[in-house]
Amino acid sequence: MLYLAGPEKASWKRLLRGCAVLALTLAANAARADDIQDASQMLRSGQHQQALERVNKALAAKPRDAQARFLKGLILTEQGNTKEAVPIFQKLTEDFPDLPEPYNNLAVIYAAQGQYDKARASLEQSIRTHPSYATAYENLGDVYSKLASQAYDKALQLDSSNSAAQNKLALVRELFTGTPRGAAGAKPPATVAAATPAATKPPAPSDTKAAPPASAATAPAPDKAGAKPAAASGDDLVQVVNAWAAAWSKRNVDAYLAFYAKDFKTPKGEARAAWEEGRRTRILAPKSISVKVEGAKVSMGSDKQASVTFRQKYKSDTISANGMKTLVLVKTDAGWRIQQEKVPN
Repeated sequence: MLYLAGPEKASWKRLLRGCAVLALTLAANAARADDIQDASQMLRSGQHQQALERVNKALAAKPRDAQARFLKGLILTEQGNTKEAVPIFQKLTEDFPDLPEPYNNLAVIYAAQGQYDKARASLEQSIRTHPSYATAYENLGDVYSKLASQAYDKALQLDSSNSAAQNKLALVRELFTGTPRGAAGAKPPATVAAATPAATKPPAPSDTKAAPPASAATAPAPDKAGAKPAAASGDDLVQVVNAWAAAWSKRNVDAYLAFYAKDFKTPKGEARAAWEEGRRTRILAPKSISVKVEGAKVSMGSDKQASVTFRQKYKSDTISANGMKTLVLVKTDAGWRIQQEKVPN
């Protein structure tokens, strides 16, 4: 699925997993910074027109400000006004050619319009400016997959008996939709993703203590002294993963975070506190979230470590995402906890 640097509307609405951050080194006076921060918060809460008015105020004071311009592009995209958003991102690529996010967002809009060659070119430029920008690589893979799908479709139009093309097309559709091969009507979705502007500050962490995971059945209680711990079954571990997903779906951040082990390996190696703060922001930002776990498969490494691989289906009021994930879990005194999250490269 494609990921845009910022929230968006329309049938192609998808959001960036983990929310990329627009890296800007430009200084800003306090008043402008407040306007941008307020506009970012309004955008998160769905107050699009108010956010647009606030960012326009910042731009009136400093018309060339990259951060404010980028945010305006996000707001317009969220409103479905890509006609005005595209020129903003295009001008940003001209004025600040070293920023990868505007190229990425252009690619997402082009892909949503079916202009996959233009999307590919924009993503390749995004990668050239920032070779470690993982989102652009993933988006580029999705664009290539869509182009492949179109090519296989064309091959089948020319030769409907081409079994090799049929199998390849089925593989591409299965990759994007999780639909078993041979299922009728399966079409890869047009997807996109987004990044939040740097001025956006996440809400302060709650002072409340992290609650235990939602379901006692999914988080075994500490073993009694002297008692030999029972061997975990695959069902037990799947229940843990389902409870983790349920806490996420309920936007119960404290319960969600309680599923992670003390030695959890953060995805980008950031500090645990920074990672938790980021997760809190992204979980509380949508008005609703649904996380479903499908086809879970358990692999026991030992009696104290296991992996659960599954298809994660995420949907909120602003985005949808569908992909494979593996959770590495370890047995602790508090029960099974997540030590690492893995997604396919």
